[in-house]
Amino acid sequence: MAKKILQVAEDLNYQPNEIAKSLRTGSTKSIGLIVADIANPFFGQLSRIIEDIAFDHGYTVLFGSSDEDTVKTETLVRFLLSRRVDGLIIVPTEGSASIIQSLHKRKTPFVLIDRYFPEINSNYVILNNHLATYEATSTLIQKGYKNICMVAYKTPLVHMKERINGYSDALFESGLSEYKCVSELKFEHTQKDVDNVINSILKKEKKAEAILFATNALSVSGLKSLAKNNVLIPENLAVVGFDGGDAFELYRTPLTFVKQPLEEMGKEAFRVLHDLFNGSTKTSHIILNPSLELRDSC
Repeated sequence: MAKKILQVAEDLNYQPNEIAKSLRTGSTKSIGLIVADIANPFFGQLSRIIEDIAFDHGYTVLFGSSDEDTVKTETLVRFLLSRRVDGLIIVPTEGSASIIQSLHKRKTPFVLIDRYFPEINSNYVILNNHLATYEATSTLIQKGYKNICMVAYKTPLVHMKERINGYSDALFESGLSEYKCVSELKFEHTQKDVDNVINSILKKEKKAEAILFATNALSVSGLKSLAKNNVLIPENLAVVGFDGGDAFELYRTPLTFVKQPLEEMGKEAFRVLHDLFNGSTKTSHIILNPSLELRDSC
C-alpha cells in the first residue's frame, strides 16, 4: 500500500505542504535573518556565512534588509514568524528595542548580531567595538600621527558609541584629547553628505593628519570623496577603514582596516540559535576581538 501511495504521489508530482508538516514536527528547519542592508559588503558576507553554516545543518535561511528602518524591521519580523521560521538572527535597528523585548517575552528563539541593547538580557554575538577603534587609533598615534579625525554615524546604538569611545580613550591616554574630531552622519547619508564632512575636515585650521572611518560604507564613501579632492594617501593623509573588501584592493594605496572575525561571528550566531532549538536556557553574550590589517595607507 505504501508503495502504491508513493507511486501515485510521484505520478501526480505531489509536493508536501511544509507548513502543514511543521505543525506535526514542530519545526520548519528554517531561520529568518534580518540585516541592515544585504547590499553592504559586510552584511552580504556575513549573510553568506550564516547561510552556508545553516545549510550544512539542514536549515534554509529567509533573508530581509531592514534599511535601518524600525517599521520595516517589525514588518520583516512579523512576516518571518508567519512563515513559522524556527528562530531569528537579527541586526537590530535604532528604535527597535521594543520589538526585541516582544520577542523575548514570547520566548521566540533569537540571537542579535553585530549590535545589541544593553538593557535587554538577550543572546548576542558582537565585536569588541571599543577595542577595535582603540587599537586603530593607538596604532596611528604610535606611527606619529596626532591630529586624527573620525567619521562615524550619529546614533544612540551602543556599538557606534563604543567605537567613538575607543577612539576618544586612545587620544586621551596619549594626551591628545585636544585633537579630538568626530564627524557624525545619519545612517541614510548620501555621498554629498560625506563630501561635505571630508571638505570640512580638510579645511580645518589644525590640519588633519589621519582619518578613521567607523564602518565599511563610510570607508568606501570617504575614499571616493578623498579622491575627488586629489588627496594622496598616505602622503597627504593617512587612512584607516573598517572591514575589508574588493573595493579596497583596487585602490591605489592598499588600505589599513579593522578586520572583523566574520566567519566566527556567523558560526557563533548560528550555534547559539541552534542550542536554543535544542532546549538551551543559557543566555550567551559573545564578544569577539578584532584585528588590524596594516597596509600602506598609514
